[in-house]
Amino acid sequence: MCKRRHKFLRSKRGIVGIEAAIVLIAFVVIASALAYVVINMGFFSAQKAKETITRGVQESTSALQMDGSVMGKTNSSRFLIYMAFPVKLSVGKSEVDLNENTAVVSIGGSVSLLDIHKGVVNETNVGLEEDPSDVEEIISKIFAGGKTPAAYFIIYNDDNDTVLENFEKAYLVINLGSHGLEEYDTVKIEVRTGSGAALMVQRAIPGGLPENDYIDLG
Repeated sequence: MCKRRHKFLRSKRGIVGIEAAIVLIAFVVIASALAYVVINMGFFSAQKAKETITRGVQESTSALQMDGSVMGKTNSSRFLIYMAFPVKLSVGKSEVDLNENTAVVSIGGSVSLLDIHKGVVNETNVGLEEDPSDVEEIISKIFAGGKTPAAYFIIYNDDNDTVLENFEKAYLVINLGSHGLEEYDTVKIEVRTGSGAALMVQRAIPGGLPENDYIDLG
């Protein structure tokens, strides 16, 4: 009788040991799964934070920068009605589309003109490929005396598309039309592209404007 009871107790202790081992293994598996999830969430959060910072830096810097002076032209009434200045890609930018659907050109200051951007002009089609620095020829060939406010980009050394790429240069030419600027007026040009901060160009119109002449606004 005693032998049989002793054998039963030994068998019961073995079952309890197996159950404890199963529970312990379950805890280890669950802990491993939780650790895997936590580690993955950490990597995911770090990646998202990096992407957010990179995107924030890109949006806080302008895709375009000026590459020269702003030139203006007056009419016979000594109003400044045309402006032109060169732009290029900012450092670190690979390309930017300048077509009228993705870029906006607005004028503020003494006059207010919203989104007068009309598109990109191919310099070959209008005969401007020989001397891109000849602002007088650029203005005369693109606007030809028109009085409707408009702005165009001319991309030089391009591949006949609307995208400004590295090693390409563009001119932004603006016709204020009947909204000409007088002496001591201020003008603020805002160029906003599909990505990045807007390019802001602000100038004060000097006194003593000549008739039908070109002036350097700096």
